[in-house]
Amino acid sequence: MCGITGIFHLGTAKPVDPARLRKMADSMIHRGPDGSGVWTAPGVGLGHRRLSIIDLEGGAQPMLSADKAQVIVFNGMIYNFREVRAELETCGHQFSTNSDTEVILYAWRQWGVDCVRHLNGMFAFAVFDHRTKQLFVARDRLGVKPLFYAEISDGSVIFGSELKALLAHPLLRREPSIRAVDEYLAFGYVPDHISLVKGVKKLSAGHYLLLEQGKAQVTPIQYWDMDFSERSKASASELEEELISLLKQSVSSRMISDVPFGAFLSGGVDSSAVVALMSEHSRQPVNTCSIGFDQASLDETNYAKIVANRFRTDHREHIVGADDFDLIDTLVDHFDEPFADASALPTYRVCQLARENVTVALSGDGADEAMAGYRRHVFHHAEERVRRFMPQSLRGPVLGWLGNIYPKADWAPRPLRAKSTLLSLSRSGAEGYAEAVGVTTPAQRNGIYSDAMIGNLDGYLGEARMIALMNNAPARNGLDQAQYADMKMWLPGDILTKVDRTSMAVGLEAREPLLDYKLMEFAARLPVNLRVRRGQGKYLLKKSMERYLPQDILYRPKMGFVTPIAKWFRGPLAEQARAISRSSALDRIGWFDASALSKVADDHIDGKADNSRLLWQMLMLDKSLKKLFGV
Repeated sequence: MCGITGIFHLGTAKPVDPARLRKMADSMIHRGPDGSGVWTAPGVGLGHRRLSIIDLEGGAQPMLSADKAQVIVFNGMIYNFREVRAELETCGHQFSTNSDTEVILYAWRQWGVDCVRHLNGMFAFAVFDHRTKQLFVARDRLGVKPLFYAEISDGSVIFGSELKALLAHPLLRREPSIRAVDEYLAFGYVPDHISLVKGVKKLSAGHYLLLEQGKAQVTPIQYWDMDFSERSKASASELEEELISLLKQSVSSRMISDVPFGAFLSGGVDSSAVVALMSEHSRQPVNTCSIGFDQASLDETNYAKIVANRFRTDHREHIVGADDFDLIDTLVDHFDEPFADASALPTYRVCQLARENVTVALSGDGADEAMAGYRRHVFHHAEERVRRFMPQSLRGPVLGWLGNIYPKADWAPRPLRAKSTLLSLSRSGAEGYAEAVGVTTPAQRNGIYSDAMIGNLDGYLGEARMIALMNNAPARNGLDQAQYADMKMWLPGDILTKVDRTSMAVGLEAREPLLDYKLMEFAARLPVNLRVRRGQGKYLLKKSMERYLPQDILYRPKMGFVTPIAKWFRGPLAEQARAISRSSALDRIGWFDASALSKVADDHIDGKADNSRLLWQMLMLDKSLKKLFGV
C-alpha cells in the first residue's frame, strides 16, 4: 500500500520541479514509510511513497519499463497479477521483478486503456507513455483506493492519493465549496464526485482519465458499473455453492503477501466468514484482532472469542474506554475533509492493534452493500411494497399529512417510528431512501443556515445525486436501486474512506475480500428473496455460512462499531458543542445562524433532544475548515 502523486502539463511541456513533487509525496509519508521516489520528464512528474508488501527488494517506484518508454506509480494490490503476468509472457513481455506493479506497466503496453479490464484488485495508478505523450490514470471498480485531482492555473493537472498531496502544491487555490458542505451535512461525508476544496475532484470508482499533451480535455471515462438488471436462473442450492466458491477464491487471493498478515474480527457475520475461510486456506493459525469497549452494551468481544476459539486463531483484543475522543484531532489530520462517521475512532484503534503484529489485514467490508445487509435495505424493501399498491397521488397528501402531525419518536426502534415511516412513504422511493440514509434533511439544514448561505446555494439539494443515481440505476426494483446508490456513494464515500485513512495512518494495508468485483456482480444477479427474507438481509450469505459458523453468530442482531457521542456532548465535549455557535470557524465563515446552532447544542446538553449526530458533524466541519482554510 502506498501513496501516489503527480503533475501533468496539458499544454506546453513545462519542466516539473522534482522538489515540488517530492513535497507532495512526502505529505503522505504515513502511507509509505518504507521508501520514496520521484521521476520527471518534460511536462510530467510522478511521485511515490512505498509501504512494501510484495517483492520487497524489486518493487520500488516510480517504475520504468525496460526500454524506459513507460513509467508507473501505483497504490494498491492486483490479486490476479500472477495470472495476468503469465498471459503477458505468452505475448512476449519479459519481467525483471516479481511485483504486481510491473504487471500493470506491461498490461498498459499490451492493451492500452483496456488494461483495467484485465485487473482484479484495489488500485489507483498512473502510467505515462513517452510514445504517445499520454498519462493514463485509473481507479479500481469499487473505489477501494482513493484518487484526488485538480486542474490548476499553470495549465497542469495535479493528482494524489490524498487531498493533502494536492494542498502541498502552491498553485492550488484554497476555496471552500458550499455545495460540498450541503452534501456533507446531508450524508456525513463528502461524496466521491466532489471535494470540500472547490475545483478538486475525486476520480469516481470504475473510471479512468486519459490525458494527452496538447489536448485540454480532462474527462473521466467509466469502464465498469454494477448491473442489477438481470436475475440468475440457477436454483438456490446452486447459487449457494457458487457463492462459497467465489468467497474462497476471493479470500485466498488476498492472502498473497511477503509480510505478516491477519484479519479484523468483530464477531459479526462478515468478518467471521472471512476468518473462517482464511483458516481453511492457511496452514498456520490466522492472526486476528478485536476491539472491545468498557461499556457492556457496546462490546462484541465475546462473539469474536467464539469465532477465534472455533478456528483456533492467534487472537488478541484490546479494550478501549468509551470516552476515546482524544483521537478527534488525529482523525481530522488524516481525513483532511470533514468526516462524521464516529466509528472512525474504533476503526483507527483496531488498525493500531493489528499493526502491532501484521502489515496486511483482511476486513469484512462490502457484504452489507452487496447482499442487502443493512436494516435500511429491509425497511426500504418493505416500504416499496406499499408504494407499489398506493399511488403517489394518494400517498403524498394523505401520508404526508399524517406524518407531519404524528409525534416524533427518534428514541424508538425504526419500525415504531411511525412519523419517519409515514413521511418516507409520502415521497418517491428515491427521495425516501435518500432521507433514510442521510443525517439531516433539507429542512433541518435550512433551519441552521444563514440567509446568505441559503441564497448562495440557490436551491441546490445535497441529496440530488443519490436520487438521480437511484432513478437512473440499471435495476429492476427499489431494493436494487437502493443497493446501487449505496455502492456508488455510501461505500466509497464513507466505508472505504474510513478504512483507507485509518489503516494508512498506521502503515497497515487493509484488504477487502467481500468486495471482489466478481462477487459483487454475482450478488447483483441474486433474486430479491435470496437477499432479503423474513425481515433479514444477507439471506444467502448467512445460509451458505451455516456450515462454518454457529447460529448465534449468523443470526444475532447487527451491531457494528458504536460510539457514545450523545453522552460525550452532555459531558466532556459539552463546551465544544456550545463553542460551535460562537468563536468557531463555523461562526466566522458566515454560513450558519449562530442562534440556531446554539439552540441545537443547548437542547442536546439539557436532554431535550438527541442532536448528537448533527453536533458531531458540525464539530468535524469546524475543525476541517480551520485545517484546510485557516478560518
